[in-house]
Amino acid sequence: MKRAFDIVVSATLLLLTSPILLLVCLAIKLTDKGPALFSQTRVGLNGRLFEIYKFRSMVVNAADLGGFSTADKDPRITAIGRLLRKTSLDELPQLFNVLKGEMSLVGPRPDVPAQRALYTEPQYLKRCSVQPGITGLAQAKKRSTATIEERLQLDLDYVDQSSLRFDLWVILLTIKQVIAKGGI
Repeated sequence: MKRAFDIVVSATLLLLTSPILLLVCLAIKLTDKGPALFSQTRVGLNGRLFEIYKFRSMVVNAADLGGFSTADKDPRITAIGRLLRKTSLDELPQLFNVLKGEMSLVGPRPDVPAQRALYTEPQYLKRCSVQPGITGLAQAKKRSTATIEERLQLDLDYVDQSSLRFDLWVILLTIKQVIAKGGI
């Protein structure tokens, strides 16, 4: 049921947002050199690696200039990238990851492989026992203000409560965050 929900909603959202997708691509290309899309290796269900898609919101060589996490005033974020992140438009290409079955609409945000060191083995196995999502409980409740420990606990709480009904609640909380605070 969850997979069917993911397919229907992500396909519908891609269709409805296609003009926005084109405008964002154009805005990135006109304001910054480099590709409009960014892909990065992330950890998926059962620890399988996949390439996540995002609109590029940072300078082209951002990985060479800093770590895997960013702060609000990170100098690697481009001017258009700040707007994309504030509105969460940089996440729209992940709807393709959902259609491919690599992600869900709701689940723990997919980590980069280096983040495995932040978990105990049981925590990591539990976290990887569900499909990663475009939004998750940590984003819905804490947005980007969660500490590493808070995010980890909220991700593990999501695994314990995972259901289509719970996902709908997380989506509603996420929408509230985006509207109230400008982004997830």
